[in-house]
Amino acid sequence: MKITAVDFFYLAMPEIRDIGDGSQDALLVRVATEDGLEGWGECEAAPLVSIAAWCCPMSHSACKPVSHSVLGWTIDTPDDIRRLTHEVRRQSFDLLQADHTLSGVDMALWDLLGKHRGEPTWRLLGWEKAYAKQAYASQLFGDTPALTFALAQQVRAEGFTAAKFGWGPFGQDLSADEAHVRAAREGLGDDVRLLVDAGTIWGEDVELAAARLPVLHECNVLWLEEPFVSGALHAYAELGRRMKPPLRTAAGEGSHEPHMARNLIDFGRVGYIQIDAGRIGGLTSAQEIARYAAAKNVTYVNHTFTTPLALSASLQPFAGLKDHALCEYPTQSSALAQTLTTGGPKPTKNGEIRLSDQPGLGVTINLETVRAYVVDTEIRVKGQALYKTPRI
Repeated sequence: MKITAVDFFYLAMPEIRDIGDGSQDALLVRVATEDGLEGWGECEAAPLVSIAAWCCPMSHSACKPVSHSVLGWTIDTPDDIRRLTHEVRRQSFDLLQADHTLSGVDMALWDLLGKHRGEPTWRLLGWEKAYAKQAYASQLFGDTPALTFALAQQVRAEGFTAAKFGWGPFGQDLSADEAHVRAAREGLGDDVRLLVDAGTIWGEDVELAAARLPVLHECNVLWLEEPFVSGALHAYAELGRRMKPPLRTAAGEGSHEPHMARNLIDFGRVGYIQIDAGRIGGLTSAQEIARYAAAKNVTYVNHTFTTPLALSASLQPFAGLKDHALCEYPTQSSALAQTLTTGGPKPTKNGEIRLSDQPGLGVTINLETVRAYVVDTEIRVKGQALYKTPRI
């Protein structure tokens, strides 16, 4: 199958708020072949700059647009997709947004190949079985501890066996943070696992993060996610040494290529590596880290806080890892995200998620949602249009 067209659709809510909600906009990728077959993917990145990485003029031999490597490529086997990943990184080495753009293209290619072969993507990735994952309800802290308590009660009532609270007001005041964590634990009860996401709030300050350890230990928190920026490997390792089991550090969503994730495992000593398939380079790179994590006895977890398309894609790379059983499930997504697809993974009454046997990623794009939220965009250089919003 020769790739004949790659289209990007910049979608956005009418108002983008200054909160930690990645579902407020989206960049969809549609890949088409000469026989009319289509695959869909999603970049978890700022849409406009990711489109620019696809079509920008060449700067030099190692800074070419992603389109240079992709258009005209033939995809008949999984190894063809893996070779394309290598080629994009070789040709766009100095184009730092290239990995985000590649992520959506790679995702769409696995969807495309699965549809072509009538196989689910997880099977094409080499897994014999897709094991059930335990969804954790992923949401923001409430503005007050009372609101956090109410959110936790709701999660429990909906049947989730794990929940994560993050961002919002957390990380700025120790006593307030302690109140939020205790409120979350009280609302969830003792039998629901509690996870906390600090959203890199402390930069690389180990002492600020360590001040929260007593309440995290008291409330039996499973992990502290992203206390530091992705590259603060020494800080991650030091904080991890101060933790008492079962509490461990979690990070990795900021990794936009596999070596960043490997470094967090090898030198940051994280207990959980969280990979966003829409950032790291797609399913090809995500599965590389899933296998690496398993070999290093580090638990792989998907990072997903956008759409059901991204969620389904993010589960494929570790579908066959039985002991890596937690998966992120956003519960506060925007209307754009909630209506973007039909089908896709949803938790059962006991909080389990199972991937389907449907071809590709197992979701169908709702084109009416695309039309409703598409942002009309044009990129021009020297009077020439390098990009225009494609026909839907």
